[in-house]
Amino acid sequence: MNQGDAQSLTGVQRRIRRSPLLFTVPIVLLALFILMLVWEVIRSNVTAEAQTEWPWRLHLLDMDALGSLLAVAGGAVLARAQYACTVRPYLGWRGSWQKGHLKEDTSAWRVGVFNGGQHLAVIGTWDCRLVLAGQDDSAEARWVDLDEAVSDLAAAGLVVAQDFQIIRFGAGFPLVGGGGHETLLVGAFSRRFVRKVDALYLRFRVADVVGDTHERVLDCMKGARTDLNAPLS
Repeated sequence: MNQGDAQSLTGVQRRIRRSPLLFTVPIVLLALFILMLVWEVIRSNVTAEAQTEWPWRLHLLDMDALGSLLAVAGGAVLARAQYACTVRPYLGWRGSWQKGHLKEDTSAWRVGVFNGGQHLAVIGTWDCRLVLAGQDDSAEARWVDLDEAVSDLAAAGLVVAQDFQIIRFGAGFPLVGGGGHETLLVGAFSRRFVRKVDALYLRFRVADVVGDTHERVLDCMKGARTDLNAPLS
């Protein structure tokens, strides 16, 4: 993965896992009933004499019962798909230069996230990926936890609360939907931080109310260097 590929990940939200119980099981049942229906259709078209011998003696269900089961299973699959679209979280972010987040009340690039969907999403994991100035943003770059990322930043000469702050979100933290576009603070970064860090990716995965897992990757430095968003001196 080159730098362009890595940056393209920040533009989309992906569904990376579906609930085995609420998605896989109905699909499997639907497929099973279809196979049973195919068997019964084939069996009904063989001669009565052949139906007395194996494997044609195997009678699973009558056609009426199979039709009812197929209707129920198909309806469950469609209803689940429609409901999953309804409760899907829409994970967005916003960045702007603001004061009040770092020491000495200096301007900082503030990044916040929000859930634009109508239902709750629960954070599962929260990882970081750091690319210092001059480093190659490649596929080999590691995703690390927040503690290791802070240690790497400190080793690069950046100071917590003076040059940056990154908020820790634990597993199970809820991102409430339907609350407008008010963002939840993810991090704040000084002008010195922006000069010394090419990219700071934050990858968070959330579970929605039907058990599907969604992933969004943010590049906290995206937009921080544009002239229109430059902080006042």
